[in-house]
Amino acid sequence: MTEVTQPMTALHDSRNPFYRTPSGARPAGEKVMLRLRAESGAKVFLRLWWNDAEHKFAMKPSRVDAGLFEYYLALPKTPGLLWYYFIIEAKGETLYYGNAADRLGGEGRLTDHEPASFQITLYDPAFAPPAWMKNGIMYQIMPDRFHAVEKIRPDHGTLHENWDDIPLPAPAGRPRDDDQAEDFFGGNLKGIEAKLDYLKGLGVTVLYLNPIFKARSNHKYDTGDYETVDPSFGTRADFESLCARAKEKGIRVMLDGVFSHTGNDSRYFNRFGRYDSVGAYQSPDSPYASWYSFKRWPDDYDCWWGYLCLPNVNELDPGYMRYIVTGRDAIVKRWLRRGASGWRLDVADELPMAFLRALRKSVKAVDPDAAVLGEVWEDASNKIAYDELRCYCAGDTLDSVMNYPLRDGLIGFMNGEFDAYALKRRLDALYENYPAPFAFSLMNLVGSHDRARIINRLSGAEPEQRPDGARRFKRLSLRQYALGRRRFLRLWAFVCAMPGMPCLYYGDEAGAQGGDDPFCRCTYPWGHEDEALIHKISKINQARLASDAARLGDVELVAKDEDTIEVIRRYQGQELRAELDRR
Repeated sequence: MTEVTQPMTALHDSRNPFYRTPSGARPAGEKVMLRLRAESGAKVFLRLWWNDAEHKFAMKPSRVDAGLFEYYLALPKTPGLLWYYFIIEAKGETLYYGNAADRLGGEGRLTDHEPASFQITLYDPAFAPPAWMKNGIMYQIMPDRFHAVEKIRPDHGTLHENWDDIPLPAPAGRPRDDDQAEDFFGGNLKGIEAKLDYLKGLGVTVLYLNPIFKARSNHKYDTGDYETVDPSFGTRADFESLCARAKEKGIRVMLDGVFSHTGNDSRYFNRFGRYDSVGAYQSPDSPYASWYSFKRWPDDYDCWWGYLCLPNVNELDPGYMRYIVTGRDAIVKRWLRRGASGWRLDVADELPMAFLRALRKSVKAVDPDAAVLGEVWEDASNKIAYDELRCYCAGDTLDSVMNYPLRDGLIGFMNGEFDAYALKRRLDALYENYPAPFAFSLMNLVGSHDRARIINRLSGAEPEQRPDGARRFKRLSLRQYALGRRRFLRLWAFVCAMPGMPCLYYGDEAGAQGGDDPFCRCTYPWGHEDEALIHKISKINQARLASDAARLGDVELVAKDEDTIEVIRRYQGQELRAELDRR
């Protein structure tokens, strides 16, 4: 099979309104004009794939251009993914015109074999994520590491007496049955509440908290009890007070929902008998037994990525569904009523679509203005998970997702992994596939608890590892810090000019350093912040909040040369330009 360039030529550009109008993702039930330029006199067919079925339509030659073929397509009335390419019959041969080799849309290619298809994302015309997402600035906090008021000593593990200690790394080759993240710093909900004025001054309008529920680890992704705030973080009253005080300052609080697995040290599994419940590990007759999958009870069970401390749950189990999602006082409803403004869903692409749809309905029934945000690392319009093609942006599951493609693209560009033209192509493809309501609600992170600190990633420093493979912490040199800081400021200004909700990871604005987990989970550097950096980040944030174009404007990306990309936002006569130069 070969790519054909001669003697026949053809052209379709999915991002050019002349060839596809209107372009981009479209509401279901609309109409789209598709055009292909091909040899005059050819027979041209539009081939569609929809709902696991093929459809073919003859395209008509344009009345004004014999080499232009057209089809006015009525889009299906239900949301989903529509795929298309073109079949050309001329001079006794059959050729195909489809997506480019990298499948990123735009101008395609002519081949002598069935090509990759172009994509049209169809979404619910009523899809409307909460307006505060596109208008906001988010701040992510790991409660144990942000700020402490009246430290509460945990009943296990190590409490650092020195706030500025380095988090303890897990030993190399740690066993798969022990998370070992049991060193604590004492940060808590009262500590966050005490810093609300600081956050307000920074321009923050949304707080995203890593899990706050009772769990054995410091990160709390091994939920022990969904009904209880971890005692080291405080109480339910502390949470409600935080939400109330934050609301007074125009700040919302979003919780982290870990619903694909629990901890083995939980009231539901109870492997170690530390809870007064009868857990699934203790008895096959446990009320929670059907939540989990045992190959051989009790020690051989399905667990998250092989970690025995994180037994997977059967999300669609009726009892689990009632408890987490659908019951009158289900967990996702209960914490919204207590003050939360939405849920960020951990590993959302590992949750069944039926679970996500039910969760969305439950959340919106309690508060239509609450958000459902998912952790999806790839293009969320066409993610293949568990051998199933999934579209998370059709309006029936998530309001939006964490924008890792933007983060990874910008960091790769700044670090010289590819040029501005390649970055533009990546981003253009993403925004072509995403519905505007979804794209404008993206969580545009640059740092997170799962990745090295942004200043480290931009500093040119290599990750630190010992010969045995274990990670270690090494502070950046002055030169490395200066480079990372300078690049971070440029990158952050660019992110704040993009559609979506910019998200700071706690301490990044203060110059926090750290490589991969656990060092990206260091404490906020109170008392030795980079005050000048905080001031500059705050000014960038305030400028975004004040600009309708930055929050609401149409988007155009321009690669000015290999080292420079520009974003242009236009809204009701306003124009905003932001340039990212890696030189």
